[in-house]
Amino acid sequence: MDLDQLRTALDGRPQSTWGDSPPTGHEHRSAVLALLYPDDDDVGVVLIRRAQHLRSHSWEVAFPGGRQEPGDADLLDTAKRETREEIGLDPDCAEIIGQIDRYITVGSRSMVHPFVGVLPSRPAGLIPDPAEVERILMVSTAELLSDEAWREEIWPISGNDRPITFFELHGDTVWGATAAMLRQLLSIATAR
Repeated sequence: MDLDQLRTALDGRPQSTWGDSPPTGHEHRSAVLALLYPDDDDVGVVLIRRAQHLRSHSWEVAFPGGRQEPGDADLLDTAKRETREEIGLDPDCAEIIGQIDRYITVGSRSMVHPFVGVLPSRPAGLIPDPAEVERILMVSTAELLSDEAWREEIWPISGNDRPITFFELHGDTVWGATAAMLRQLLSIATAR
C-alpha cells in the first residue's frame, strides 16, 4: 500500500452513500477516523476493540469515532474529538487526506462519515479510555491484504441478501460496517 497513491486517489473523489440499508433521512450522524501510518516497508492502521459493557457495538473492532454532538463544529471535528477521547491521540498530528463513502449501519441506524488521516510514524503512548475502549490495535495492511484474512458471507438483511465483509486478524475479527469501510479504503489504496 502506498500512502502517496492513496492521497492522489482520494483527492477530489466524489463521496457517495451506501451500506446495509438505504438512507431514510432519520439516521444519526457519526464520524470515524481511519488513521494510517508508515511502518517499515508497510502501512499500519489504528483500530480499537470497543469495551464489552457498551450498549451498542460492544466488543467490536472499529475505527476510533462516534456520534456527532451538538458542540462539534462539523463531522471532522466529531471524528477528531472521539479519537482524542478514545485513544488519547492528538488528531491534529494527523494529515487528513480525504474521505471514503458514507456508510449506513443497520443496528444503530447511523450514517458514518469516514475520514482518512495519515500520521508521520507509528503512534506511541496511546491510552485507551476504559469507558469506551478495551484495546488499541495496530494492524499492518499486509495482514489485511493477505488471502487468509479477508472473507465475505451473504446475510439476509431487511429482506435482501447482503454481502458482509470479515477480516480475520491474529486474535480478532473485523466485520460489519468497519470491515466494509476498511475494504473500500484498501481497494482505493491498492486500485483493485
